[in-house]
Amino acid sequence: MNTARHIAIIMDGNGRWAKQRGMKRIKGHERGAEVVRNLTVFAADHPEIEVLTLYAFSTENWKRPGMEVDFLMRLLKNYLEKETETYLRNGVRFETIGDLSRFSPALQKQIEKTKEITKDFTRLTQVLALNYGSMDEIARSAARVCEQNLPITAETLGAELESARFGPVDILLRTGGEQRLSNFLLWQSAYAELFFSPTLWPDFTTEELEEIIAQFKTRHRRFGGI
Repeated sequence: MNTARHIAIIMDGNGRWAKQRGMKRIKGHERGAEVVRNLTVFAADHPEIEVLTLYAFSTENWKRPGMEVDFLMRLLKNYLEKETETYLRNGVRFETIGDLSRFSPALQKQIEKTKEITKDFTRLTQVLALNYGSMDEIARSAARVCEQNLPITAETLGAELESARFGPVDILLRTGGEQRLSNFLLWQSAYAELFFSPTLWPDFTTEELEEIIAQFKTRHRRFGGI
């Protein structure tokens, strides 16, 4: 039977959720952060889920209006400060993938502080993809392989990926109705089962995730075989 060990989610729909309610886009992001908390607690209690990877800020998101980007940076810092207790209470280890160098020193410091505080927890690893793009990750992996004068193979490239330490993705979910991967975990999702939910992220629930996991159990994963 399939095991939902690693679930990765493209959290789409915050802005549209807010617009439908006559609110500013930032209100959708605020509500979306609450959903992250709910799903993290759910995943920590789930008997199978070991890794929950969330697409929080892509390399392309810098193209958004400056005010929205600034708000997202503040929201992330505040989220990590407020959610430390959630990590501690639920035994969640916090990790990131992506290039953090473009973030402010204060935000980088908060990220590293949260990692250090939670480094020994084992019930769940929550991975936030921050300033992350899969093509960028693969390119940086290739650069490291070349620096070591190693042959470029699937094995050497895969081993140097930031996300490699979290293992392959079993379920890749996108909310919000769009059906594309948007440069997210392309390598690690090579054999992932794909799910696309019409639900906007602020309305997404643990009950819907449970239903998706149940559907995942019924799928026949061949991994290239018969």
